[in-house]
Amino acid sequence: METFEFGLTSTGLPIMGYRFGRVGPEVLILGGVHGNEPEGVVASLGLLQTFHSAYTLKARLTIIPQFNVDGVLVGKRKNARAVDLNRNLPTKDWTANVAEEKYAPGAEPNSEPENQALVKWIDSVKPQFVFSLHSWQPCLNINGACRPEAEIIHSRTGYEIKEDIGYPTPGCLGTYCGLERGIPTITYEIERGLDSAKILKIHVPAIHEALKSIEKRF
Repeated sequence: METFEFGLTSTGLPIMGYRFGRVGPEVLILGGVHGNEPEGVVASLGLLQTFHSAYTLKARLTIIPQFNVDGVLVGKRKNARAVDLNRNLPTKDWTANVAEEKYAPGAEPNSEPENQALVKWIDSVKPQFVFSLHSWQPCLNINGACRPEAEIIHSRTGYEIKEDIGYPTPGCLGTYCGLERGIPTITYEIERGLDSAKILKIHVPAIHEALKSIEKRF
């Protein structure tokens, strides 16, 4: 395992990343985009623990367990500058209009240092698959050619697969990667409030199985 500084938050805190593998498709797992969704952080850390013990996948895997470090520390959705990082990416549909305050997109697209680090990494590394781990009503929101992996996760969790989350999400990662750059992206909405032990028992193995599909398919 390689530990590295993925970027910095607006308050100067490091966003830590963890790398596994030297061959195979490049995969990104992003947790903690919203600081009030700890379920994605738990799943990311569970994967980190699993792969630290033994990593046998033929895939180059990067895990960012706490992307929105400042938000995670205080349990708030937005970052320290009160911006929703999943509405701030420089997508074609980005808008400064605020549908609800919790979706505040920032003054301009890609204004936030967290997303600047993410965009730079995507441009440099060119991942072939992305998992973004959130929590809400249980579902798998897919953007791009990722249905086989979503079906694997569905078979283990029963989570519904959705190509449309059901409401506008300008400036989101699924659009930025999955729709505009052809990088298959699963926005994995774990049941909000799910016990950590169940996340580790159910969702960590489900993602692991999906990663096995990715290593063969790409």
